[in-house]
Amino acid sequence: MTTATPLPLRDRLGLPDTAGRARLIGAHLVDSLGTGLILAFVLVYFTHTTNLPLATVGAAVSTARLLALPTALAVGPLIDRHGARVVAVGANALSALAYCGFLLTHQAWQIVLVCLLAQIGHVGYWTASTGLVVLASPKGERTRWFALVQTLRNTGMGLGGALGAVLMTGGGTGVLRLLVVLNAASYLLASILLATWRPTAAPAGEARTAEPGGYREVLRDRRYLLLVAVNLSFVFASMILSMLLAVYLTVGLHRNASVAGSLLVLNGVQVVLTQSVVARRLEGRRPTRVVAAGALLNAFAFGLFALLAAAPGWAVLPGLYTAMLVYNLAETVATPCREDLSVSLADPAQRGRYLAVYQLSWNVGQAVAPGLLTLLLDRGAAWPWLFLLVLSLAAVPGLLRLGRRPATSSARHV
Repeated sequence: MTTATPLPLRDRLGLPDTAGRARLIGAHLVDSLGTGLILAFVLVYFTHTTNLPLATVGAAVSTARLLALPTALAVGPLIDRHGARVVAVGANALSALAYCGFLLTHQAWQIVLVCLLAQIGHVGYWTASTGLVVLASPKGERTRWFALVQTLRNTGMGLGGALGAVLMTGGGTGVLRLLVVLNAASYLLASILLATWRPTAAPAGEARTAEPGGYREVLRDRRYLLLVAVNLSFVFASMILSMLLAVYLTVGLHRNASVAGSLLVLNGVQVVLTQSVVARRLEGRRPTRVVAAGALLNAFAFGLFALLAAAPGWAVLPGLYTAMLVYNLAETVATPCREDLSVSLADPAQRGRYLAVYQLSWNVGQAVAPGLLTLLLDRGAAWPWLFLLVLSLAAVPGLLRLGRRPATSSARHV
């Protein structure tokens, strides 16, 4: 009788081979740590360090983000020409410069300028970050790498947010300026780590086979455009953490804002502890079906959130935490496979442009979601959740259709 050889601990946990990639991992973690430090305090920073009213500051930040919308399309050709690592290095360096500029900003146009530079840096980095995973991993481990990146992102942003909140207990503009300095330093360190990381040769089958063409070819790829359209439902879903949850709890359910904080902590802890394990359990399944399951879980969670607007008081808190657990599960199920699809469906010779179009769905969604979700909330506490529920359900047929399409050389396992 023979006994099965136990799987190594790394395989049981769903972790990729990280040998020789410590600087890439460090760059992801440091980048997210810095983002978490200042994410919740940008508006607070400018209202405390300038004489401008909150409405003016908010308008300036929104203007900067709108102006930055074409960034992804400009970054795509740069990735195709110079590679994802070079673009990510430059994007992080630009972010460091932009946050240094925060310290010298006193007027509305200056806020627009520094926030525009910061947003260009953010978009440039996240457009290139998927390409970094391609450089780091063989095709068979991509899903694991996307799961690891998601874990690092949540870990870094959670630790950064917690550190920022602790520092802010001291109050004062001095602490706010310290947060900005630490954030700028984190981006500079991430840039240095990426600049000194030397990835191995591109995995087999990933070498460029043709000179990159223009965006016209990407826009003719209906499979990829379908993925981009479907991704919008997940973009809107992701926005509840920063744009909807707290205001829904305080305005719609008349609960203390601290409940929102505990739900955000639950999100971060659950994703960090379970992301790689969940991805490991789902290996070998069709990515399109896995992402469709994530969309259905999102729809279920949003339905629960909507029902709480009419629920008796005793049911609200248990309902909130139940809905959040389901939402977190949807995130861990769908995210790695969705990111893997964005790579596997792209033409390797024009991957930068493909990823730029994919990133554009994030930029557009993040620009539209705050206004749309708050407008719906103003009509009634359940309305934004019902909208998100319908949007998530609408993504499922698109994903199943994507999985039924004939296989191509760039997408054989969808």
